[in-house]
Amino acid sequence: MLVPDAGARASHRVTVEGEDFDVVRMGKGDPLVVVPGLAGGWRLTTPLLNALARRFQVISYNLRGDRTHGAGPLGATRTPYVEIGQHAADLAALIERLGLERPSVLGVSFGGAIALELAVEHPHILDTLVVHGMEPRFKATTASAIVRHVLERYALPPDSPFINQFLNLLYARKPEPGPAHDVVVDRIWRTPQTVMAHRLAQLEQFDVTDRLWRLDVPTLVLAGAKDAIIPASRQRRLAQEISGARFEAIEGAGHIAFVTHADAMALQVQAHMERVKAHV
Repeated sequence: MLVPDAGARASHRVTVEGEDFDVVRMGKGDPLVVVPGLAGGWRLTTPLLNALARRFQVISYNLRGDRTHGAGPLGATRTPYVEIGQHAADLAALIERLGLERPSVLGVSFGGAIALELAVEHPHILDTLVVHGMEPRFKATTASAIVRHVLERYALPPDSPFINQFLNLLYARKPEPGPAHDVVVDRIWRTPQTVMAHRLAQLEQFDVTDRLWRLDVPTLVLAGAKDAIIPASRQRRLAQEISGARFEAIEGAGHIAFVTHADAMALQVQAHMERVKAHV
């Protein structure tokens, strides 16, 4: 269950190279950095953070560009266009700034692309990698292209039927109306729509296929079995292209398993970490 502003009191501001990041820490144990997705920041991943914090020291943050600046009709931001490479550099700098020594990194959706970029460009900064809801080369769909076009050009209300129809694809099935779904929509729309559009555009350029050979840490690719955004079969191929990687699917889950199936996802992450330790 999503609770509005859950864990908000645990967050604090961290400045790296002149940019402020909203960072949250939960739990105790081995450090695990969770990279949030395209919209909603770390607060959207709260169900997963809470589940993981039972076993790990969990660190998450809001990506560069989430903070609004100005009063433009589409939510103009201080950093209107940030490349995935910059997000990965931000993550590397945050890991260093927070004094984390080779933490595990878990990226969800757009955050999975950031985590993969970090792993191939900074392979010695992390200990293990978990990727959820991403593939080595993002294949845009007609739906995602239309959504990006609309987000770039039209100011939309949070209850826009057009966009919320796309949001329904994030679930394995149409979500039931109610407070839990309302919180998901509210948190997604806290990210300015121009930022969502820019990140969709960045995903259309994302491709690490020719750099996966650099990845030399134990890796788990974790998919929702009913993911309608990036099908589990395409995520399985990512695991097949990474030496020694494992693939697991969460039954009944869609693209946002970190919201709808947080406990099942946390169990898979824990099992992965235990396997890694057993082979050290």
